Amino acid sequence: MATVGRAGPDARPGIVSGRAAGETLSGVPVEPVYGPDDAGADPEADIGAPGAFPFTRGPYASMYRGRLWTMRMFAGYGTADETNVRFRHLLAEGQTGLSTAFDMPTLMGLDSDDARSEGEVGREGVAVDTVQDVADLFDGIPLDEVTVSMTVNAPAPMVLAMYVVAAERRGIPPERLGGTIQADILKEYIAQKEWIYPPRPAFGLVLDTIEWCTERMPRFHPVSVSGYHIREAGATAAQELAFTLADGLAYVEGAVGRGLHVDSFAPRLSFFFNAHLDLFEEVAKYRAARRIWARTLRDRFGARDERSLRLRFHTQTAGVSLTAQQPLLNLVRTGVEALAAVLGGAQSLHTNAYDEAMALPTAEAATLALRTQQLLAYEHGVAATADPLGGSWFVEAQTDRIEAEALELMGRIDALGGVIPALEAGFFGREIAESAYAHQRAVEDGRRVVVGVNAFVAEDEAVPALHRADPAVERRQIARLDAVRARRDDPAVAAALGEIARVADRGGNVMKALLDAARAEATLGEMCDALKPTFGLYRETPTF
Repeated sequence: MATVGRAGPDARPGIVSGRAAGETLSGVPVEPVYGPDDAGADPEADIGAPGAFPFTRGPYASMYRGRLWTMRMFAGYGTADETNVRFRHLLAEGQTGLSTAFDMPTLMGLDSDDARSEGEVGREGVAVDTVQDVADLFDGIPLDEVTVSMTVNAPAPMVLAMYVVAAERRGIPPERLGGTIQADILKEYIAQKEWIYPPRPAFGLVLDTIEWCTERMPRFHPVSVSGYHIREAGATAAQELAFTLADGLAYVEGAVGRGLHVDSFAPRLSFFFNAHLDLFEEVAKYRAARRIWARTLRDRFGARDERSLRLRFHTQTAGVSLTAQQPLLNLVRTGVEALAAVLGGAQSLHTNAYDEAMALPTAEAATLALRTQQLLAYEHGVAATADPLGGSWFVEAQTDRIEAEALELMGRIDALGGVIPALEAGFFGREIAESAYAHQRAVEDGRRVVVGVNAFVAEDEAVPALHRADPAVERRQIARLDAVRARRDDPAVAAALGEIARVADRGGNVMKALLDAARAEATLGEMCDALKPTFGLYRETPTF
């Protein structure tokens, strides 16, 4: 193995170039040159062909020549009507799938008129309280033709129930709905911290969703196992991969424990990864993810359907990489991150807008972010062949390295008894905190260059026009909620909420009861509250 060489002359006095010359973004040393002895992979067993086990080179033989990735831009703000306008704009501009951002009260299972929602309604996503909100959110959008992704976790079963009922009112049965609900509650305890109930009953709710969707929604992904937020919290590439796959395997184990055959639901599990700054490390991460998943599903769970073994994933460019300083540079960052996702074989992609470090995206910025994907798809030739970096000595070495690091971390999780015991022991919090601290120290002492922040700083910067939140949104949303409450049948709502509590008390699957409550026009907060006497509330134990 070659020795890491010294960095050449700095591009500018005082700028440390060690990171760029000698290590990955995750801090792993990189050799100055790679050769055949560095890859170390068995081409037949480890690399294979696109569309063939272990799917290192991609889940499908034709990849983007058969079908481009779905351009699924994340959007949501204000009321359902306002977000519907943004959805229609993006579809008109060439977006091929929808991705819904919800506001903080919705993510926490709170109604907009809850005292804890004050000041947050519609601020960082769309406010959803009732089935009417969901109906208005997707008004005029053919839900049996356009796939919809919903990024919501703790109250995911309740939002899914509302979505199914809203489609039902338009004559669209669950069997014809395609898309994804994130529903990955385990990563909330690891990184994003948006929870309602303790981990064990909340995990059971995810299994309820998997079980119900397996029976009734064959085109729908009931869980999108998310590493994105784990990476945004400060994890390395290998930690993101390990913790995400461990979460996914926990859902598989739980569903199998309920009596489902692995091949009945695993083909509809999907993943959501970060696309970070280090082009080659990210490509290697995606390739390693497919390899680990395929082998584990086959060898541990006995999956035989190739669709179960194909890890398919959505990617979002790294929000944490965006800077408020010289924000137009974010267009370049996002472009390179999107390139990594495409070279790594993503099935769908969201590209962040350049102004997101300061505010919700303007329509102009969101359109430019979509155009970034369209440039990659139609102008740069990167979709012409499957896994164009496959066989690169450097990329294969990085793939092997990230796979080995991830498997070692997953072994440590298994030794603690699995994901939930590891959560309870504070394992994930400590690991991510240490990585985040090391990264921040490297930025602050100049060992890691962030252009425009600690190097190549501009003295006078123009501030772009930003999205401004409308302070009247909260009043409008509460008025919408009041209108629904005024017209509904309150005894029917009370009966439906009581049934949710009864089913939960006896340990049953609550999805049917949630659907009935949504049909009665129970609110999101009311449905979430109905489970609290049985499940309790979660308070995190601080980790030091």
